[in-house]
Amino acid sequence: MKVSYFPGCSLDGTAIEYNESLRWTSEQLGLDLQELPDWNCCGSSSAHVTNDKLAVSLAGRNLLIADKMDMDLMVPCAACFHRLKFADKALKSGQSVLGSNQSYQGNFKIKSSADLIWENVGEKALTAKVRKPLTGLQPVCYYGCLTVRPPRITDAPDPENPMAMDEIMKALGADVKNWSFKADCCGGNIMLTHPELAKKMVKKLLDMALEAGANCIVAGCPLCQSNLDTRQNEILNQNSQPYNLPVYYFSELMGLAYGDPHLENYLNKHLTDAKSLLAQKGLL
Repeated sequence: MKVSYFPGCSLDGTAIEYNESLRWTSEQLGLDLQELPDWNCCGSSSAHVTNDKLAVSLAGRNLLIADKMDMDLMVPCAACFHRLKFADKALKSGQSVLGSNQSYQGNFKIKSSADLIWENVGEKALTAKVRKPLTGLQPVCYYGCLTVRPPRITDAPDPENPMAMDEIMKALGADVKNWSFKADCCGGNIMLTHPELAKKMVKKLLDMALEAGANCIVAGCPLCQSNLDTRQNEILNQNSQPYNLPVYYFSELMGLAYGDPHLENYLNKHLTDAKSLLAQKGLL
C-alpha cells in the first residue's frame, strides 16, 4: 500500500531514530512510504505566531505536493500534523499559497503515523508480524495535545481519549495501562523559553504515569518524547531521585516486536536509559 510521507524537520535531525524505525516498521507492514519531493518546513513553531499567510503557505505548499500524489498522507510529527491539518482547512475555505496558482483539491486523508498504521493496516496484520511479544512492558501511551486538539482542526473522534497507539501496543502484547493524561500538554517548545514551567508540566506526566502502574511511556511526537526523555535527571520524584522511566517511540517498540536489527542504534540516542528495562524483561 502506497502512502505519501511528510517527515518534517525533526525527523531529519533530532528525532532521526523515529524516522528510521518508522520507515523500517512500515516496510514490514507493506506500507510503501513515498516521501513528498522537495518538501519544506511546515512553519511550526514560529510562522503561525508571526504571519498568518506565511503559516498557511509553508504548510500549504507541502499539501499542494501531496495533492498531486493523491494518497493518504502520513505525518509523524504532531506539530507538523497540526499545521498541515490547519492549512488543509484554510485552503479548502479559499485561501491560497503565496506564489502559487495551483488549485487545491485535498481528496486525501492527513493522518498521524499511529492513526494511519492502525486504520490502514489493522490489528490482524499487526499481530501476524510479531516475532517477540512485548511481554512485561507496561506502558502508558502519550499522545500530547496537537494530534487531537482542537478537534475542529484535527478531526479527532475522541480528543480526550485517543486510542491508536494503545491498540497497536496491545496488538504487540504489551500490558497497556489506562491513564487520564494521554492528551495533556508536556509544555512543548516553552521548554526553551519558560523551562521551569515546562518541567512542572513534565513532572506531572511522569508522576501520573507511575501512579498508573507504568514502567515506560510510549510517544509518537518528537517534541513530547524529547521533553519527557531528556529532562528526567533535572526533575526528581518524591524520593528526590530521577524517574528513570524510559520514553519510547511507538515505532521503536514495533521494531522490537518485529525484529528490527537497528533497534539498539535507536535506543542509544535516548538520554534516559531505554535498554535496561528491555533487558530486564528478556526483550533485548
